[in-house]
Amino acid sequence: MFRAPLLAATLALAALPAAAFDASAMTDAEREAFRAEIRAYLLDNPEVLMEAIGVLEERQAAEQAQGDVALVANHADALFNDANSYVGGNPEGDITIVEFMDYRCGYCKKAFPEVESLIEADGNIRFIVKEFPILGEQSVVASRFAIATLQQVGPEAYKAVHDGMMELRGEYTEATLSALAKDAGFDPAPVLAAMESDEVSAVIAENHALAQAMQITGTPTFVLQDQMLRGYVPLQAMMGLVAEARGAK
Repeated sequence: MFRAPLLAATLALAALPAAAFDASAMTDAEREAFRAEIRAYLLDNPEVLMEAIGVLEERQAAEQAQGDVALVANHADALFNDANSYVGGNPEGDITIVEFMDYRCGYCKKAFPEVESLIEADGNIRFIVKEFPILGEQSVVASRFAIATLQQVGPEAYKAVHDGMMELRGEYTEATLSALAKDAGFDPAPVLAAMESDEVSAVIAENHALAQAMQITGTPTFVLQDQMLRGYVPLQAMMGLVAEARGAK
């Protein structure tokens, strides 16, 4: 007969502002009974916990999104106006997408053809690639070759080897990299010679510093206008986000 009135009181207290509920005003017996009643109620109604967890996750996601907007704003110049990164798609596009990627990342490889489809179908997206090797020495080798290609040969050659490495399922050896270069129509020797240069190292260091400042720890991570998308996003969802970003301008 005790549970119903105490439960009603508990629910009423839950509706009050936190400052209006002072557990310290309870006696030890009242506090113990209060805790026991809450426990019993949650055991009888576990769906309440799931609902509370859902609300908490929504709040955390909203806070994360707000924080990400601030991070993008604070680092906008390094993100969108970096002279050392490849710019593809439509350089004059009304929407900009930046991708932090790693050639050894399975989800980057999964996202690659879908991002390509998005850019081609839309026609008005400016696409920036941030080389962000974080998955071991092979990742570093691939990024060094890509960056050296951009610096030594130019953006068209970079695009060709970037695409080739995203589709490659084997190791990034001198032989496979040379084959990619030859398929793209340029001599691999100057690029291979430049891979360990200070200029290439500086780009990787700058991208890592930017990622750290923006709390990016995994790939792929996309920046779409003022929001960050942490992880793989399916094509249809990405198309919807682009449409939302365009509508918000």
